[in-house]
Amino acid sequence: MTTTYHKPFSIASNLINQALAIKPLWKIAKYQARQMMIKRAEKIGVPWRERVEALKLHDWESELLQVQNTQVTYPDYYLTSFHAYDEGDLCWDAALEAEVAAYTVHASIWKGSGAQGDSQLRTSFQDIVKHQIATQPKDILDIGCSIGMSTFALQDLYPQANITGLDLSPYFLAVANYRARNNNRQINWVHADAEATGLPDASVDMVSIFLVCHELPQLATRQIFQEVRRILRPGGYLTIMDMNPKSEIYAKMPPYILTLLKSTEPYMDEYFTLDIEQAIVDAGFNPPTITRNSPRHRTIVAQLGIS
Repeated sequence: MTTTYHKPFSIASNLINQALAIKPLWKIAKYQARQMMIKRAEKIGVPWRERVEALKLHDWESELLQVQNTQVTYPDYYLTSFHAYDEGDLCWDAALEAEVAAYTVHASIWKGSGAQGDSQLRTSFQDIVKHQIATQPKDILDIGCSIGMSTFALQDLYPQANITGLDLSPYFLAVANYRARNNNRQINWVHADAEATGLPDASVDMVSIFLVCHELPQLATRQIFQEVRRILRPGGYLTIMDMNPKSEIYAKMPPYILTLLKSTEPYMDEYFTLDIEQAIVDAGFNPPTITRNSPRHRTIVAQLGIS
């Protein structure tokens, strides 16, 4: 089964792609998207500017040295603008604003949730995972862990497990390591490409990919699934939480909002047209379960066969 856009969304998406191909229009859309985010944050009581300015006072360069793998080669798809940052995820602004951005983006998922929408979203994912995975995983890998928000949530869910957070941005990992140290959390941070983690074969029981796949071209997603299969032990689990392309919210999204969204998410079209269920099966997993966990998100759980 191939996931496709609803027709009105597809038509609007094509028109917006044409507009965003004009660089001055793309820059305007990207700027407007960023300003809208900051204003929304402060409207719901998240002091975006104040928190970020306070973080900037820290000596981040020394933090970077603790986590950066200078041998990492960045794939071409990663060296582009994401989330209104010209350098994408390879800059301090993206890392220092990640937490307030998460609170802001997820504030509108449920009516009246405000800044608590982010934790509500993470809990909805955890509830599904805990219900569907009966055994307690001993070793867990969080792919695309960013500044550690998803990693910390996994540690809260499975406090006895050995947790590893992996990300391609050393800036995100520097912030994650700093946050972990300040909260007395023991987590192993790895600066690596998710398509080639460098982890041993059959070394983890569960892999979590939280809000990452929509930021990937289809080829990278497929390669990551193959890598996950390699590092999972027999009977291990792949869990994914991300945007739900079948949600009516995206089909009914106003064109100007869709324009702002697409200006900051360069691979959204590839994600929305990917048959992710088939891609998981093609990678060697059992057919996954897919559960709607918010009005616009879904949780996917797939087990690797025993034999």
